[in-house]
Amino acid sequence: MEGIVYLNGTLVPAQEAKLSPLDRGFLYGYGLFETMRSYNGRIFRLDRHLARLRRSAAMLALASELEAYDLEQAIYDTLEANRLKDARVRLTVSAGLGERGLAPPSSGVITVFVSAEKLVPPSPQVYRRGIRAAIVSTRRNSLSPLSQLKATAYLDSFVALSQAAALGAEEAILLNERGFIAECSTSNIFLVAGGLLLTPSQESGILPGITREAVLELAQALGIEAVEGEIPAERLLQAEEAFLTTSVREIVPITSVDGKPIGSGRPGAVTKRLMAAYKELVERTLGLSLT
Repeated sequence: MEGIVYLNGTLVPAQEAKLSPLDRGFLYGYGLFETMRSYNGRIFRLDRHLARLRRSAAMLALASELEAYDLEQAIYDTLEANRLKDARVRLTVSAGLGERGLAPPSSGVITVFVSAEKLVPPSPQVYRRGIRAAIVSTRRNSLSPLSQLKATAYLDSFVALSQAAALGAEEAILLNERGFIAECSTSNIFLVAGGLLLTPSQESGILPGITREAVLELAQALGIEAVEGEIPAERLLQAEEAFLTTSVREIVPITSVDGKPIGSGRPGAVTKRLMAAYKELVERTLGLSLT
């Protein structure tokens, strides 16, 4: 990584940033992160990202240490230092140095790290033709509290995406331990079926995404009935449309699963309508024109 990063209150060249090998984020995966997208120098729904991070930090006994940091300022300082307007921004918080073992941290020394890199969005063809997905054997555990945390322990997602690639797909769809659809490797999933917009509920073992939340709000505004619940895996191939949502990629159509087409095999009308509405929401919220 090149450029300038923020580390524990200081902006430094990336190659000079140093983390201790005894950092509990490195030793145990004891940490959280948020990935955000900057549009012309402004982060969309930054307040939602930071609120989710702080809720998660409270669950991991890191919230009080975070109070010493102005995270919003740290993010914008990093963007400015790198002279970036359209960027992918990552905020990482770990338990930092502390006692060995699994006891909650008590040292009060956490690690706060911000990096920003030039945005490289998917090609326009991805949005025009959609992507291929595959249901993989890796499972989400809906009973684990970690399923609703954006934690740095991300090995399940790495394994799932590798399994999907081996099946000739570009994205993995993970079921939970009861066989219901949970989410994709790093994104939420939606289906359009029988005039309804369907998405797995939080009880299905998902991370409730910021873009997912925006899509549910847009559906209500557009008069599209949205239902959150348990979705059997077989419902995928019965759907007329499917798409995934992430902060960086926004809304990406899924046009085949396990080598079989979803609906017509092309991005559907509801998906396109929500894609356009999401762009308009970003423009309206940030006071920008993205066209």
